[in-house]
Amino acid sequence: MLRRLLLASTVSVLALSTAIAEEHPAKLAGHVVLPAATFIDAPADGPADRKTAGMFSTGPTRVEALGSVEGKSRGRPTGLKVPFKGQPVQGHSGIKRMADGTFWVIIDNGFGSKANSPDAALFLNQYRMEWDKGTVERLKTIFLHDPDKKIPFRIVHEGTEKRYLTGADLDLEGFQIIGDKIWIGEEFGPYIIRTDMNGKVEALFETLSDGKPVRSPDHYTVTAANPGASNASVNLRRSKGYEGFAASKDGKFIYGMLEGPLWDAEKKDWESVDGKTVLRIIEFSVADEKWTGRHWKYLLEPGASAIGDFNMIDATTALVIERDDKEGTADKACPEGKKATDCFDDIAKFKRIVKIEMTDANAGAAVRKVGYIDLMKIQDPDKKARKPLNNGVLTFPFFTIENVDVVDARHIIVGNDNNLPFSTSREPNKVDDNEFVLLEVESLLKAK
Repeated sequence: MLRRLLLASTVSVLALSTAIAEEHPAKLAGHVVLPAATFIDAPADGPADRKTAGMFSTGPTRVEALGSVEGKSRGRPTGLKVPFKGQPVQGHSGIKRMADGTFWVIIDNGFGSKANSPDAALFLNQYRMEWDKGTVERLKTIFLHDPDKKIPFRIVHEGTEKRYLTGADLDLEGFQIIGDKIWIGEEFGPYIIRTDMNGKVEALFETLSDGKPVRSPDHYTVTAANPGASNASVNLRRSKGYEGFAASKDGKFIYGMLEGPLWDAEKKDWESVDGKTVLRIIEFSVADEKWTGRHWKYLLEPGASAIGDFNMIDATTALVIERDDKEGTADKACPEGKKATDCFDDIAKFKRIVKIEMTDANAGAAVRKVGYIDLMKIQDPDKKARKPLNNGVLTFPFFTIENVDVVDARHIIVGNDNNLPFSTSREPNKVDDNEFVLLEVESLLKAK
C-alpha cells in the first residue's frame, strides 16, 4: 500500500512539473544603462599585463596593439575593438539585492573560455541603480585573489604574492553573500568557491551529485575531453557547470543549478525526462560545507537552450531565467533565408523569467513551474524605457540574460550579460550596453 501511495505521489509531482506554466504580465518600472565601453583599473599591486584586457580574446595569437581587432557576433562587426585599456566591467553573470537597496553583481571569466581570458580580471561590483536618471553608479569593486593557495591547481599568476585570479583560472557565474562570506558558483570545474568580503579565497569545494563527482572537460584533473567510455570521469559538457546559484532565505543551504545535463553512463545519453533536457539543482549545506545528497530537476522547455540565473523568492519558490541562444528583433531581421553582416538572421524568441517551486516533496524529481513572464514583451505604459520599443513593448532580445533577483513583493530586477565585445542584440552592428530593468510582476510573485 505504501509503495502505491509513493508511486502515486511521484506521478502527481511529475504531472505538475510538466504542466504548462501560466504567463503573467510584466510592466517596466525602471530602466538603467551602463555603457558598453566602461573600464576600470586593475589593482596596482597586480601583474602589469592586467593593465589591458583582451590580448588573446580573438584567437590563440597574442594581439598587443590596443583597439586593433574588432569583435564580432555571428559574423557581424560589433563596432568595438580589443585589446582594451583597463578591465571592462562587463560580463554581468549574477546579481544580488542588498538590504540597503544596492546590488552586488559578479562578472564571468572575461571572453568566454580558459584559453582567451588569461588577462581578464575576476571581480564583483557593488552598484547603485539610479532609476530616475537611467544610470548606474559603481560604488565598490572586490577583486578575487588566492594568496593562501587554496586553489589546488596552477593559476596564471602562480608566482606572484597576491595571486590575483583570471578568467583562465575560473569562470564565475553566480554568487551568494551569506554572513561575511561570498560563496561563488564556478562553471569550469564546476566548483564552489568561498571568499571573504575582500575577495580572498578561503576554500574550494568539488561538486558531487548522487555522491559522485561532477566534472567537465575543464576540470583540473581531466586530460581527455569526451564523456562516456573514453573518459568515465567526465560527465558534463564544457561550459555547462554552474549558471544558476541560489541560497535558502535563512542562508543554511546553497542550490547550484548546472547549465547542462549530466551524462547517464547506464543509458549512454544525457539526462532527460519526457524528451526534455534535465538541469540538476544540487543542494549544499553551508554549515557542514558538504553536499546533502539532495537534488531537483529543472526541465528545459522546447525552444530554450539554457538557463541564465537563479535566486530564491522564499523558502520553496524561486526565479529562473530560461532562454534560447538567439539575439535580435524582427524589425532588424534579414530577409527570410538570407544571412548578412548588417541584420539578424536568427532572432530572439524564447526569453523568460520562470517561477518554480522546489519542496521536500519533489526533491529528486522535477520542479514545478508555477508561471512565467515573457521578456520579449515588457509593457511600458509609463514610458520608462531607455531604449526604443518594438511594436509598443520593450524587448530584452539579448543573446545572454544572466541576472535576476527579487527586489520587493511587487518587483524584480533583470540584467543582461553583453559578452563584450561579442554581442549586438539590439542593433546588428552596435555592441550591447549592459542594461538592468526593474519589472513590476506582482501577479507572478503571488502566483500559486
